[in-house]
Amino acid sequence: MFSKTALSIFEESIGKYHVLDDVDQPFTNPYPSGSIEFLLFRKNWIDTVQWHYEDIIRDPKIDPVSALKLKRKIDASNQDRTDLVEYIDSYFLNKYQSVEIQEDAGINTESPAWAIDRLSILALKIYHMKEEVNREDASGTHRQQCQDKLNVLVEQRNDLSSAIDELLTDIEAGKKYMKVYKQMKMYNDDELNPVLRGQKG
Repeated sequence: MFSKTALSIFEESIGKYHVLDDVDQPFTNPYPSGSIEFLLFRKNWIDTVQWHYEDIIRDPKIDPVSALKLKRKIDASNQDRTDLVEYIDSYFLNKYQSVEIQEDAGINTESPAWAIDRLSILALKIYHMKEEVNREDASGTHRQQCQDKLNVLVEQRNDLSSAIDELLTDIEAGKKYMKVYKQMKMYNDDELNPVLRGQKG
């Protein structure tokens, strides 16, 4: 099943990041360029680095100049994340382009790649919630609360994995079809963002 492969790659990426646990560490992708494995590993690495960006920027003692610099990195990371989602959807569009779509075929509420995006984030939540469950300096109450949350996250992961696999099976069988809408973000565009537009000239 595709979800099992994706989760394995996400866990590999998260584990590799936490060897150094440094947002500025160099990135290397162990999978061949252009493969779905390459895209999945890159996708989760972006998510993992951004997860830690979000931790750092919430430090109440962070220097304002450093915070602004980090905010720019988060903005760039969000764009990279969106781009990777579109690349993954393009992979599926190409893979299933010759499938004969049934007359009564429907469309899903989200594309496969956006569901995979949520699966990547869930893998990160589970990793860090496990850390809290196993924290020796935490109270028993805290650890039990985190275990309860972890149980829910694992259930969510299982449900989402099943839904992704079912969606891909339906697309492959022509029971559902894909449409990909490019993310028309406006705040980075100096023609669409009125603040940036006002600074032109």
